[in-house]
Amino acid sequence: MDKWNQTSNGFILLGLLPPNQTGLLLLLLFVFMLSLTLIGNSTMISLIYVDPHLHTPMYYLLSQLSLTDLMYICTTVPKMAFNFLSGQKGISFLGCGTQMFFFSMLAGSEGLFLSSMAYDRFVAICHPLHYPIRMSKGICVKMITGSWLLGFLNSLAHIIYVLHIPYCRSRVINHFLCDISAILPLSCVDTSIYEFMFFVSTILFLLFPFLGISASYGRVIFAVFFMRSKEGRRKAFTTCSTHLTVVTFFYVPFVYTYLRPKNLRSPEGDKILAVFYTILTPMLNPIIYSLRNKEVLGAMSRVLGRLYRVLNLCKSRTREMDVRR
Repeated sequence: MDKWNQTSNGFILLGLLPPNQTGLLLLLLFVFMLSLTLIGNSTMISLIYVDPHLHTPMYYLLSQLSLTDLMYICTTVPKMAFNFLSGQKGISFLGCGTQMFFFSMLAGSEGLFLSSMAYDRFVAICHPLHYPIRMSKGICVKMITGSWLLGFLNSLAHIIYVLHIPYCRSRVINHFLCDISAILPLSCVDTSIYEFMFFVSTILFLLFPFLGISASYGRVIFAVFFMRSKEGRRKAFTTCSTHLTVVTFFYVPFVYTYLRPKNLRSPEGDKILAVFYTILTPMLNPIIYSLRNKEVLGAMSRVLGRLYRVLNLCKSRTREMDVRR
């Protein structure tokens, strides 16, 4: 087959939304979810850095998870909305590569952040006396830096390969985003070796962290049963169930998508599953962590109380100035 010039042409994203009124309603729903995600995660990040009570390793890791979710949804929904409203389905070669890079990097980093949070809870509940040493500020910074760096390097390695292989004249990607597994079938060369490496990478960044998280929380739940304090047991269960809910929403669709045999996968199924980890999970994370976390709700109450007092002080000073005039 003839090859086409990747730098002067782009790809065509078939998208997720049908070009009718139903598609418009779904788009409005996705835009609404994008707004909730931006507000929820921005609020979570602001609370963590403004309120001193949340200056702990777990909440610093949670702030990075919120930042990842913010970036995650911004790599997909805006382009989806633009293509639908403009009637254009094209994406440039560079734009496709950029979207693939951020999508892969953020997915890998988020999995590592969730693993770090599971380790934090494991140490806090199973080895509380060692917590100040095992989860010191320096170690927390190393976890955050390492998660971003590993996600970056893994994504860079994949993108360098994907952007340097030739593609045939069929430029149609049956997805609403530039996903590596969706673009590989368009290649003119044999990619079986790379696909195996991609599978190994998926195991390292998805399956192994998921197994580690499961083992950590299994050990935590076992330890919680032997707690004497009912309040401590309740708090530990609440925290762990919150984390496990987030882990389930993130990992299950990912693992089911990328670790299934190719003959069991379908483009339509992959697109529906992608909605879970690119749109739904980033929106739900701040809601789950805020509604089921008294510390976050308490921080929100304190910050709002401070804002209320500042506003009242400004009003009172304004009145005093008006009276003097």
